[in-house]
Amino acid sequence: MNAALGDEKSYDVAIVGGALAGAAAAILLLREQPKLRVVILEKSSAFGRRVGEATVEISAYFLCRVLGLTQYLNEAQLVKQGMRFWFSNPGCQTLADCSELGGKYLSRVPSFQVDRAALDEEVLRRAKELGAEIWRPASAGKIELNPGGGQKIEVRFQDQKKTISSRWVVDASGGAALLARQEGWFRPNQAHPTTAVWARWTGVKDWDGVELAKKFPDWAMACHGIRTTATNHLVGHGWWAWLIPLKGGDVSVGVVFDQRLMDWPAEGPLGDRLKNFLLQHPVGREIMADAQWREGDVHWRKNLPFFSTTFAGDGFALVGDAAAFLDPFYSPGLDGVSFTCWSATRLILAQQRGEELAPLIAKHNRDFARSYRCWFEAIYLGKYEYLGDYELMRIAFQLDLGLYYLGIASQPFKRGVNALAEPPFTTRSSVPVFYFMRLYNRRFAQMARARRRRNKWGRRNMGRRFLIPGFTFSAKSSLPIVKAIFAWGWLELTEGWRSWFAAAAKSQAERQPAAIPAAR
Repeated sequence: MNAALGDEKSYDVAIVGGALAGAAAAILLLREQPKLRVVILEKSSAFGRRVGEATVEISAYFLCRVLGLTQYLNEAQLVKQGMRFWFSNPGCQTLADCSELGGKYLSRVPSFQVDRAALDEEVLRRAKELGAEIWRPASAGKIELNPGGGQKIEVRFQDQKKTISSRWVVDASGGAALLARQEGWFRPNQAHPTTAVWARWTGVKDWDGVELAKKFPDWAMACHGIRTTATNHLVGHGWWAWLIPLKGGDVSVGVVFDQRLMDWPAEGPLGDRLKNFLLQHPVGREIMADAQWREGDVHWRKNLPFFSTTFAGDGFALVGDAAAFLDPFYSPGLDGVSFTCWSATRLILAQQRGEELAPLIAKHNRDFARSYRCWFEAIYLGKYEYLGDYELMRIAFQLDLGLYYLGIASQPFKRGVNALAEPPFTTRSSVPVFYFMRLYNRRFAQMARARRRRNKWGRRNMGRRFLIPGFTFSAKSSLPIVKAIFAWGWLELTEGWRSWFAAAAKSQAERQPAAIPAAR
């Protein structure tokens, strides 16, 4: 896929990073304007596996209906069957004892479990077919930004140092966040210090296999869908684990934890520590008993969330994880790719049409700063205090998922692709929803702390099973939201009063630094 170097190294758009975000941006641009000179600088000679294997409904829409990958995804990847959560407490001895939260049937709206290495290669191949020039492996160095003029990129390619000039630079460098770090825009989200440890495994048991059905017949009969191809979550106080099946038989398994709420084991090989931790949970003990991690495929990443204080300017745009990252819980990463790629390419195409950029860029930066802050406060701030409590998480999950379906995921399906130009919580109609979500998330975190003080945390984590029929974009799907609101109200009346006046005891997880971009 390497392109021969000529004397001319001037382009309309230079994209740093050829994985999903970068290649998708190239596709969107070249479909609109095939004559654009687009070069993609990809540092790897072959993509390795990476986290971000699960899509949700927005990113599935983007992959299928915007990029046109439906046939490929059906043939080369796995259809995802929603999310499942597994809770335990000291009384749980077996998998069947653990409380379960998830779907009863198959999912109504498509999403996928993807091997990112294979997906990234496919999207990059399609970008090349449309006319993108690929330099690979090519390492981007210093980027000189010249607003409204030619941007300069130092590149090492084929053992030579080269300089590229381009009207636009799209930073799709992922967690490296090349431009944000270079320009001093990079900010860690200190209010949410999480760490992830993960690997790919063989020998993970089949959730829907004969062995477990014989061992736990009532448990097997309770679900009429497929548990194996869901994203299965093991949860506890301050942590959660994912189990994501991949095409070909490997399973991605990892743990994410809040560094303030739990200590990760410090001794021994990382793979051993990961497995031993998972085996402490009854579900992990059953499903992972014979599992082995892939040698050389065990990873650790500390302080996951960050954001850039600037998302675009006249001549550059940040897309995907190069712009911001929040948390892998609920798999929002590829949704971020969808919104940032669509919006960034609209800026570039607007400039190509001769439109005035200043108001468009101001709105772009304002919207993505607001969206990051609101998503964080509405979903993640304090969530690790209660996500392992079945009773609290059951209500929160119904509200989180129902509001995501009706307010966010439904929009492109109902209004078309231009809905991707509106990141979550950036429209006037979404403001009351943001305040509502922030309120219940804070209240559940406060109730969880009160429960821990009374030794009541996780009291329903054994012997409960809540299997929902599934959400759609129909107004009928608002009924579970209404039921969850009543369940929340009942909790407030029966025990919430214990924490109504506990503002002085606010946890460290709710002390939010001012560094997070303001939701203006």
